[in-house]
Order: sequence, then C-alpha cells, then structure tokens
Amino acid sequence: MTKFYFLALTFYTTMIFSQKKDSATLISEVKIDSYKKPTTFITSTKSVSVVSENLLNQNPPERLLESINQIAGARMEERSPGSYRISLRGSTLRSPFGVRNVKVYLDDFILSDASGNTYFNVISPELINRIEIFKGPESGDFGAATGGAVLLQTQNAEHVSGSLSLGSYGTFNESINFSKQAGKHFFQIFQNYYRTDSYREQSAVERKHIFLKDNFQYSKNAELKAMILLSDIDYQTPGGLTLEQMELNRKQARPKTAALPGANEQNAGIRNKMILAGISHEFAIIPNLSHFVLVQGSYVDFENPFITNFENRYESNFAVRTHLNYQQNWEKISAEWRLGYEGGTNHIFIKNFDNNRGAEGDPQNFDQLKSNSGFFFVSQKLNFSEKLFSDISLSLNSNSYAWEKLYPVSENGETKFKDQLLPNFGVTYLIGNGFSLRGKTGKGNSAPTNEEIRSSNQEFNLNLVPEFGWNKEIGIRKQFGNFLFAEAGYFDFRLKDAIVRRQNERGEEFFVNSGETVQKGFEILLESKNFNLKNDFFSNFKFRFSGSFYDFKFQDYQQGENDFSGNDLTGVPKSTINSLLNFTFFKILSVDYSHFYTSKIPLNDANTAWSDSSLVGNIQFRFPVVIEKTKLNLFLQIQNIYNTDYVLGFDINAFGNRYYNPAAKRNFVLGVKAEF
Repeated sequence: MTKFYFLALTFYTTMIFSQKKDSATLISEVKIDSYKKPTTFITSTKSVSVVSENLLNQNPPERLLESINQIAGARMEERSPGSYRISLRGSTLRSPFGVRNVKVYLDDFILSDASGNTYFNVISPELINRIEIFKGPESGDFGAATGGAVLLQTQNAEHVSGSLSLGSYGTFNESINFSKQAGKHFFQIFQNYYRTDSYREQSAVERKHIFLKDNFQYSKNAELKAMILLSDIDYQTPGGLTLEQMELNRKQARPKTAALPGANEQNAGIRNKMILAGISHEFAIIPNLSHFVLVQGSYVDFENPFITNFENRYESNFAVRTHLNYQQNWEKISAEWRLGYEGGTNHIFIKNFDNNRGAEGDPQNFDQLKSNSGFFFVSQKLNFSEKLFSDISLSLNSNSYAWEKLYPVSENGETKFKDQLLPNFGVTYLIGNGFSLRGKTGKGNSAPTNEEIRSSNQEFNLNLVPEFGWNKEIGIRKQFGNFLFAEAGYFDFRLKDAIVRRQNERGEEFFVNSGETVQKGFEILLESKNFNLKNDFFSNFKFRFSGSFYDFKFQDYQQGENDFSGNDLTGVPKSTINSLLNFTFFKILSVDYSHFYTSKIPLNDANTAWSDSSLVGNIQFRFPVVIEKTKLNLFLQIQNIYNTDYVLGFDINAFGNRYYNPAAKRNFVLGVKAEF
C-alpha cells in the first residue's frame, strides 16, 4: 500500500503547488487520423486511444509493451522475449503467438495478411512515432476483425538521430533514424539491430530491421508514397512451465518428460525473415473529390523448430486498397462520403519434419494453404453545426481458403465462408466546449486465420467457422480547463462461435468454436497536462491514470460432458489499473514512474487454475546534454523495480498445466539517443 500512498501524496502536492499550466495542445483537440478520416479526439465517434510520444518513451528498446499497456482496454503480452500478443478487450483468447483478430496498418500499408495474422514482432519500437488504437469492431473502415485495429505511424517530420543502449542479460541495441525533406521528396531511412540473452534459458533474441520510405509530393494535388521493410528476427522459445516448475526455478526452459524432449534439447525457437514493399497514391481530382489506392506485396520465410517437429513455412502475400472520398460543406452541415475496397491473398507452403535437436529430420507433412479475403465498404460522416457528429458505415466481407495435402497423402479441398454484411453506426454530441457524449453500435466478424485452420498439430481444422458478434457502447469525454482530461466508456459485446485455443498432450495447439461469450466492460482515463510548478527543484509534473474493469463470461459453452457456461473468459483479467507519473527536477532531469496492476486471470476454460494478481513498477531517468548542435539524451531504465514474481503472457488451456512463462526480475537498460 505504501506505493499507492506515495502516488496519492504526489498528486495532492502537485495540485496544491501547481500554478501555471503549459500551453501545449489540449488532449481533447488531439487529431485522430483514422486512416484518412481525420477528426478531433473530443468529437470522434469511435472508441480510440492515442499512444503519444510520452508513452512511447517508456518502452525499452525491444518492445512496445509498456506504452500499449497504459491504454485502457489494450493489453500487450510477452510469452517470451520476441513473442508478443496484443489483446483489445480480450481478443487474445485465440492467439498463442502473434496478433490475430486485430487489424494492423503501418502508415498507409497493411501489416496483417489476408487471413488476419500479423507478425507484430518484426517491427522495431524505435521506428514508431505514434499509434492509434481502435477498440471493438470497426468493420466499416478496417474490415472483418472483432478485436479492433492498430494504426502504426512512422516519422513525418525531419529528424536525424542515433541510439545506443546496453542492459541486463547481455542486451544490446543500436538504431539510426534519418528523415529529410529534399525538394518534393520526404525520405526516411531507419536501421536497427537488437540482441539479448534474456532472463530465462533458451530465450535469446536477435533482430535486424531496415525501413525505407519516400513520400513524393509531385504536384499540389497528388502524392506518391513508396515503402520497403526488411526484417530478420531470430528468437528462442523456452516454453511454458507448470506452477511447480516455475516455483522451483523461474529461469528454466520447459524440461523434458518421459515422452518428450525439452525446449533446450530441441533448440526450440522461431526464425522469421520478412520483406514488405508497397506503393500508394493519393490524388485530389477536384477540390472535394479525391482518390486513394495502394498496392503491396510481402514474402515471409518462417522457421520453427518445436518440441515435436521442425516446421518451415513460406508465405507470399498480395494486397490492395482503394477508395473514393467526397466532401461537401453547407452553411451548418458538412458531410464526407467514402466508397472503397480492400482485399488480399495469402499463399503458404508448409513443410514439417522431425526435429533432431534443432535440425530437420525425416519429413512428416507437406501442405499448402491459400486464403483470400476482401471487403467493399461505404461510409458517411456528418457534422451538424459543430455540435452533432455521426459516422455510418457498411461493409460486405468475404473469406475463403483452399487447402491441399501434398505428403504423405494427397488430398485437397476448398471452403468459402458466407459473406457478411457488417454495419457500424456512431454518434457524438458536443454538449459544450471540451465536453462530449458518444454512442456506438456495430457488428464484427472474424474468420479463422491460416495458423488456426492449419495449426501446429498439422491437421486442417475444417470445422472452424468465423466468430461474429454485436457491440454496443456509450462514452463521455470531458476537458477540464486546459489542465485535465477525463474519459469513461461502457461496452457490451456479444460474441458467437468464439474461437479458442486448445493443446494436445504433445503441446501442439488446435482451435475450436466455443459457443457464445458475453463481454461487458468499463474503461476510464484521467490525464493531465504538464504542470509548471514554478520551482527550481521540483519543476514540472504530469500524470496519467487508466483502468479497465471487465465482466467477461462464457455463455452456452459445452465441451464434451463439461458445461462451462457462466465461467469467466479464459486469459482475461477482470481489472487492470495503470499509471504514469512524469517528474522534472532542476528543470532538466526527467523521471518517469509507471505502474501496472493486473488482477488474477483464469488460465483454463474450466476456471480451475488462476494466476496471482500482480503489481509491476518501472522507473526511468532521462537527462539531456547539449553539445553545440547535438543533443544527447541519456537514459536509465529500471524495469520491475519491486522485483515482482509475475508472468507477462500465459499459455491458456495448456496441456499438463504448463500455463506459466515467467517474466524477468528487476533489470536495467542504460543508453543514449543522439539528435543532430
């Protein structure tokens, strides 16, 4: 409790002694891009959060977890270093690794493949300049996903920097970020190298990343953008432990059993090489009418030595997105209409071999899988007298896949899911300056991904069907003067045919539709501006608090003879509370003090195993040194300052009760970022 008393005392002291507020942009006036449908935060009809520069500064070099987890309703998990999941309102129910059921974009381009899977870990956190997170179905803009969407944005202004850092467990990170306006071209060149031995055995990570882009404004009415991303990540996977194994030795990798070898013995890990390239073009045909189009392709070379097999996966992807946008303004009404299409195809060739201590052995299964998905969308935004704002959208979504067994037997087939018409309607009413009420309802749909149709048990899961559901929510946003912003929202999401993960006795996963879920939740945010305390010692202070309070239940869920109806939804905590305090001392030394509280989590559908609740604290010291035209930003990060025993990502419904992936104890990162 002393940790909370300290936070309360700091907040009280600040409110008494603060006398002058900064003049930075009000939070309510922050612009939301929403993939080229801009609006202000206070008038947005969507459940959206912005990960700002202040939040991005809290991340260690290898991950975006600390910044994303400050967002109410968003939760990034780390099963082991390099293996990440993103949950938006419980959407990791079906994700053993990677990101599923959440659409991810990088600037104009689509990071998710046609089946809905995203290799989020190929992105270096230092590349990202801003993130917009949309919670709940947004099918009218982003297609079929019930979890939501994440929009990653890279540098959009001139910037030249280099960073270097060292940390616990042999951590090393360096990056170069160069962006420059040269005539009609805006270039960015980004390079990153990261490696660590990590906390546990068999959990080393190495990532190499290069990103190039050119935004060519070749006329006042048109812009051509080109991008290429190259990433090579190699990370070992220590595997899940039982509670007894974790209590005996938190650092150990999954040990061998009488029937199966261990993670060390099999050199378990993932090696993922990816190249993504694309071109987009935006053209204002007339002042009120514009056209946008993008074309992109990617190739993935994925290698996964696992306990029971050695898998090679070769993926090729192609995607397009195009839309027409028309705007019209009258005396008291403004309107915007959009008509477009987004679609993609994903082809995978999968080869499974015996795993002979990390080397390919005899062949087991060779298969091919091709997924096609797409959606037509139409939307209308209306603004009545800058008081009433509405956003109505409708999309027609299609998904299909063709599968073929090549070895040891020859067999093939094709499945086309029923087309889904997905409406969304949102409205915001501006009660007064900086004070709004909003309401939203929408339908979401999410087809099984390739990794769920053909999961690690090497069987085609032909009985899987898309999950779908309706979401209803209301919210309030209030700006108090220019110093405090508050937001609260309530949602009720009813999901049918929910896809959940299972494991067999060999640790291989498979997926089933689990009936219905009822997901009700309350999310809050309280954030201040930067208070100027007019004190040479204690100069500035800023605070941020967020929380999620959920009641997620299975409904009508029968598994064999077991009836799990009424049980809590697996893998989702009932409550998370996050805080970030930014102090400035002597007008130059910045101290960032953050906390993450997570309540206990059900680890299986039967609710017979639960995690402990956890409170994790981090602290960061930042000190700038200016040498002529160069600014050196020195920083020291201390992660897990209370040395808490906790888990950042559980293996839910794991066979043999191997639910636990222990996170690192107290650790350090020391570095410098030079800005030129």
